[in-house]
Amino acid sequence: MRVAIFASGNGTNFDAIVNSSKLQNAGLEIAILVCDQPNAPVIQKANKFKIPVFVNELKNFPNRKEYEKTIVDKLSPLNIEYIFLAGYMRVVTSELLNKYRNRIINIHPSLLPKFSGLDAIQRAFDSGDEETGVTIHYIDENVDTGPIICQSHIPILRTDNVETLEERIHTKEHEMYIKVILDLIKRESENVNFEKGID
Repeated sequence: MRVAIFASGNGTNFDAIVNSSKLQNAGLEIAILVCDQPNAPVIQKANKFKIPVFVNELKNFPNRKEYEKTIVDKLSPLNIEYIFLAGYMRVVTSELLNKYRNRIINIHPSLLPKFSGLDAIQRAFDSGDEETGVTIHYIDENVDTGPIICQSHIPILRTDNVETLEERIHTKEHEMYIKVILDLIKRESENVNFEKGID
């Protein structure tokens, strides 16, 4: 399965996906990393694995439509089947959505719909709630509102600070994202086999 990963920062989920032997053995092919921040550490991680990088800054375009149109033009010849957002800090709009409808997946560090948007871990920690979690979902036109694929609950311990909570959330993110991608690869393979009439 050929995919693109979009990221804006450190790329911890990108790193987990790239380093997963399970995903490699299942046939995942990361065709490109799309990044909107030219100095993001995730770019170095992609370079290490010789994964092509496309840096595209919103400030260079008059609007989001033109910004995303450039991304679509870049991805179109690559036969991308899915896009995985891994800490991509831009709202995806219709230009990209219409091209990859139901094929853009995001991971968010909260139990959506709670704490959608930015700073979800800090806001959950400050809320006094006893738990937060991780959500993997499809992208739609709004922020963090698309159909949910799966969620995992994570307790907020009395001994936690933001850093320890964040570390546990990231660990769970990596585990969940790899499982979801494996399930997608299996489903796509079964669909192809069914269409070809292979038992």
